[in-house]
Amino acid sequence: MTLNDIPALNAALNALATLLIAVGYVFIRSGNKTAHRASMFSAGVVSAVFLVGYLTHKVLKGMAAGAGEAVHTQFGGEGPIRTVYYVMLISHVILAMAIAYLVPRTFALAFSGQFERHKKWARVVFPVWLYVSVTGVLVYFFLYQWWPAAA
Repeated sequence: MTLNDIPALNAALNALATLLIAVGYVFIRSGNKTAHRASMFSAGVVSAVFLVGYLTHKVLKGMAAGAGEAVHTQFGGEGPIRTVYYVMLISHVILAMAIAYLVPRTFALAFSGQFERHKKWARVVFPVWLYVSVTGVLVYFFLYQWWPAAA
């Protein structure tokens, strides 16, 4: 595995988290609390592994770039798609920072048996977490597959 393989792996982890979050929602709507718990816990673990991979990639890329060089990946799209990308990216980054607190807090409420509070939090956290997961996959495709910057 090389440094260049990490973004694809991270996108796959994000896609898996998206699937687990959606399945967890279906389980709780159908009353299957045990399957919901397993699915959401799995989504949390996958998201945590993603975060470790994302931060590792940023650190390693920074080390490879050397002092004073940019470590972010350039977007190669032009025109209106550039605006679409940056609006999505900004909303993704802001909400991802919020999710870093919101998801563990929502889990803590469930783990401590505060199910009514957990339910209230989850109604807000679920769509935000789902959005962050989906847009994380989209950011990967925008940057690395659909509109990569010229080398």
